[in-house]
Amino acid sequence: MFKAVLFDLDNTLIDFTAMKRASCMAAVTAMVSAGVPLERKKAFEELFALYGVHGIENTKIFQKFLKKFLGKIDYRILSKGISAYRKVQHGFLEPYPGVRSTLVRLKEKSLKLGIITDAPRLKAWVRLAEMNLEDFFDTVVTLDDTKKLKPHKIPFQKAIKELEILPSEILFVGDNPGRDILGAKRAGMKTALAKYGQVFKNSKISADFELKKFSDLLKII
Repeated sequence: MFKAVLFDLDNTLIDFTAMKRASCMAAVTAMVSAGVPLERKKAFEELFALYGVHGIENTKIFQKFLKKFLGKIDYRILSKGISAYRKVQHGFLEPYPGVRSTLVRLKEKSLKLGIITDAPRLKAWVRLAEMNLEDFFDTVVTLDDTKKLKPHKIPFQKAIKELEILPSEILFVGDNPGRDILGAKRAGMKTALAKYGQVFKNSKISADFELKKFSDLLKII
């Protein structure tokens, strides 16, 4: 019998990859039109290559992009990119189908709910607020809270301590086997792989359950 459910945030509650790709394409299109000397597809590939080096949450990535291809930060071009990115990002910040109604059902069952995310604190809370989901969760553990990325044990231990529930009574839901599933298993939790949002594959790490859609949680709980 589960007493709590913990979730990853990006690609588990929201389609983060689709949002990121669409927002970045809008940004590079605007920057190329404003003067960056690259073809749009090449600019997109180069921007994502920089994310691969500096991290997907890097807040100065457009500045690094402009320094690489212009040799300086042109704030006219930078502002065009940021503006285009934000306009598209806002339109994509919606939960997966069934998220809100499923969370309501889980709360009705008196389950405690929480989030463990590698996103910085402010970004995580803003995403939850923009989706109007912030009040569902009893704990939200972000990168700023522990300074450790999943699958490190500390983020999971912090959530366990805050919930005051045994690890074996907690189900963790995430899309990344090597980070979410492995970390939760090491902490003693049961696990569910969010197949609907999975980007990274790892055949060596298996979850206790697999979800084809978010509402499949109700078949497990």
